[in-house]
Amino acid sequence: MKSVFEVLQPLGRALMLPIAVLPAAGILLRIGQPDLLNVAFITEAGNAIFANLGLLFAAGVAVGLAKENHGAAAIAGVVCYVVATYAAKALMVVPPSELSSYSGKAAEWAASAFKDQTIKHLSVPTGIVSGLVAGWLYNRYHAIKLPEYLAFFGGRRFVPIAAGFSALLLAFVIGTSGFAIEHAMDVFSHGVVQLGALGLFIYGALNRLLIVTGLHHILNSLVWFNLGSFHGVTGDLNRFAAGDPSAGAFMSGFFPVMMFGLPAACLAMYHTARPDRKKEVGGMLASMALTAFLTGVTEPIEFSFMFLAPPLYALHAVLTGFSMVVMSLLNVHLGFGFSAGFFDYVINFNKAQHPWLLVPVGMAYFAIYYGLFRLAIRVFNLKTLGREEPSAATAPAKVVDAAGRGQAYLAALGGTENIASVDACTTRLRLIVNSNAAVDEPKLKALGAKGFVRPSANALQVVVGPVADQVASEIRAAMNRPLAAAPSARPVETAKAKPIPLGAAAAYLKALGGIVNIGRVSRCASRLVVDLKDPNAADEAALRGAGVRSLVRFGGSVHLILGPDADKVEAGLVAALGTR
Repeated sequence: MKSVFEVLQPLGRALMLPIAVLPAAGILLRIGQPDLLNVAFITEAGNAIFANLGLLFAAGVAVGLAKENHGAAAIAGVVCYVVATYAAKALMVVPPSELSSYSGKAAEWAASAFKDQTIKHLSVPTGIVSGLVAGWLYNRYHAIKLPEYLAFFGGRRFVPIAAGFSALLLAFVIGTSGFAIEHAMDVFSHGVVQLGALGLFIYGALNRLLIVTGLHHILNSLVWFNLGSFHGVTGDLNRFAAGDPSAGAFMSGFFPVMMFGLPAACLAMYHTARPDRKKEVGGMLASMALTAFLTGVTEPIEFSFMFLAPPLYALHAVLTGFSMVVMSLLNVHLGFGFSAGFFDYVINFNKAQHPWLLVPVGMAYFAIYYGLFRLAIRVFNLKTLGREEPSAATAPAKVVDAAGRGQAYLAALGGTENIASVDACTTRLRLIVNSNAAVDEPKLKALGAKGFVRPSANALQVVVGPVADQVASEIRAAMNRPLAAAPSARPVETAKAKPIPLGAAAAYLKALGGIVNIGRVSRCASRLVVDLKDPNAADEAALRGAGVRSLVRFGGSVHLILGPDADKVEAGLVAALGTR
């Protein structure tokens, strides 16, 4: 049974896909405004993204959850969202008090506007739920087989159809309870705001603590896209972009920490590094500090001391909470489209409230972080970067091309047989592995990994920095690479292997969709890579019955984990295919 972390981890990862669009939206919306370029169509280009966040979340979450991140899931998410929102309007009953001042056509328009406003308030939660439904449907039914007369609607084509019908239930819930849900969200928003400094402190500290599991994205989505309302726009991030002067309370406190505090921690780690290793780690620490200052991406820094000095990381979380409180007490309201870095600070400077106060607060945080980190490292002899013993020091990161990097990471992660799924968020690989014991951490560190998190027995997160998504794609490509490209390939041995009996080979052929469905067959150690004309025709249950231990699909290929009999099965299949 999957752990809570294994269930929630895909959601946290999936939320990053639509959120990744926001920097572009924020830049377009900002530079087109009157105090900058004063170009209306650029402003509207950015506003178009913010106005359709629900639709983006429906498509993005669905793709993020779906196996192979297939586009069919995105279509299903869009279908689910559109059906749910439009059908819900037909079920909504507008309170008479909202229409008392209107009559005739005006009353109809007022009722329609009221329904549209309610749907707009619920758009992001509805989009997330639509994406969850579509992603689950894709993973469950993307290979479904229908009777021959309905075969055209089978496989992936079935998923958007099922999503449309599933959306009727969501539409019923929204249509009959939408006003109550909206009221509950308003009560929640007012409750959080009424907590004042305590609420800000809890959010800031919890945000940093949840980074360990990667679940902070879920917390951020609640606050940034749902908290509060301003002219029909909800969420702290959205309201700031829309010009709400009270917005930004849940973003401002990150700027002193990300632009000043954590770069100071890097300087403290450099100054306390062993003299013979300062040159080696100096470039890495400088790079991480500059990335944090400019873009607000801080996970590489945080994972460099998170597990080496947990009390120090707990202090970092507390300081983040206090930063939220300090910026609020000073009435500083800053915002961002991506994260609390210099780029977002400059772009949104004229929209912010008292932005200049970031400089003195940031300088104070620089001094606090530097002093506390240097003192703690010295007093408690913490083995931060550059202070490891020579035998434990990590080798410099290897420089390899894209193909080589993917293959190297794959080998360090235990090979294709050990990987059930590979995905990525902003700075980390998110994997489900069959055995964490098969993962070679020293090799991963030599390739550039900066930290590891194991939320459960089979879940693994590898912090690699902003290149995480590219590395994940390269690993998937390496897993799907033909035998000739694999270092452990042994094509000559297959000719010497004694093939399995013709009857057994026939069972494999039938389970793979018949002899006409099979393209190339190759072997890598204990697995076969079989290229199929129609991957959906492969019958997983029949293959397992024939002796396959595990099966992984990648694009137009299936990987069959067979163990020591792989060479015999390959020889039998090749012999059978030779009769075509």
